[in-house]
Amino acid sequence: MSAGAALAGNGDIEFAWRAAGAAGSLRIPEPVTPGPADGLWRHTCCEAFVAAVDAAGYREFNLSPSGQWATYRFTGYRERDTGWQPEAAPRIALRRRPDGFELVATISAALLPAGDAFAVALTAVTEDAAGDLAYWASAHAGPRPDFHLRDSFTLRLARP
Repeated sequence: MSAGAALAGNGDIEFAWRAAGAAGSLRIPEPVTPGPADGLWRHTCCEAFVAAVDAAGYREFNLSPSGQWATYRFTGYRERDTGWQPEAAPRIALRRRPDGFELVATISAALLPAGDAFAVALTAVTEDAAGDLAYWASAHAGPRPDFHLRDSFTLRLARP
């Protein structure tokens, strides 16, 4: 798994993931009508965590190769704001490859925390042909995978 992110001039962030392995070893969800869905992390799913630098709150974006997505706002470590309703939908593009997939997602500035500099964690859950899950992150700050740990938000993006 590899991943990257770039902040666009209009304030959107574009994320990209590439998953590769032996042909047929990775379960990739089939396309469905794009829209919000919970529990996407139970199968192959790309995720991004974005916080304004020096702020306790953050956003979580779950982006499935199926086209489904979820966006969450947290006010602190795993403290989800259940009343928050996203103002926009992420845009997801998928390219299937013989050995995996590439997923590119654009997150509107309207979905991001307020600020000019961001701390980001890029993560993914992958499901193999046997149904077993693996947890990938650009950094694992804890002894077990916990994508919400702020010390794992190691990528920095700043508006010009």
